Amino acid sequence: MRLSRIFMALTVGLAVAAVPTAAGAAQPQPPVYPPTNPSLTISPPTIRLGETFTIRAEGFLPGAVAITVAISGNPNAAPAQGSVRRSDGSAVAMTAVAYQQPQPAPTAFSATADDNGEFTITYRPTRTGRHTFTATQGNRVDSATGIVLPARPDRPGRPGGGNLPVTGDSLGTPVKLGGGLAGAGAVLVLLSLAWRRRGRFGVGSR
Repeated sequence: MRLSRIFMALTVGLAVAAVPTAAGAAQPQPPVYPPTNPSLTISPPTIRLGETFTIRAEGFLPGAVAITVAISGNPNAAPAQGSVRRSDGSAVAMTAVAYQQPQPAPTAFSATADDNGEFTITYRPTRTGRHTFTATQGNRVDSATGIVLPARPDRPGRPGGGNLPVTGDSLGTPVKLGGGLAGAGAVLVLLSLAWRRRGRFGVGSR
């Protein structure tokens, strides 16, 4: 009788001790993500001002990823001063005109990684130079660099092309030449009429 009570007490104690363990095992556990190396890529690696970078990332955790942009190199410089040559050989100085910057692109923003830890975004720079993008999420960090070149000038001869402005003096030569030819033609006509008239009335004949 006494031995049976001892066995019963041990059984009850083991059952009570197992309850918290079972309860803890039944609770949902947070997902465990294997450690991966984050990767950030920029394409194309070199663009012209006005074009767009495509930024792709993988190896991050689902959620927000902070992105910063460090820009090195001079901003868009105004065109260098130059000169345009007139038809008479003289030169006229051209004054540099300051380039009006559009609304600057952000240098700090965030992207959202999907369930696979990936995201793809686009970025349109407003400055020339080397752009270094850094994505940070906790201890997961990676960087990628893209180059922004000045905008491509239009080809010569096209409307709004890269030719220097033409001054009024450059048109002076064709106008003067045309006027001279017209005057010479008028003189020849008058001389022809005078010659015919002279021959008609026999002026100077004996």
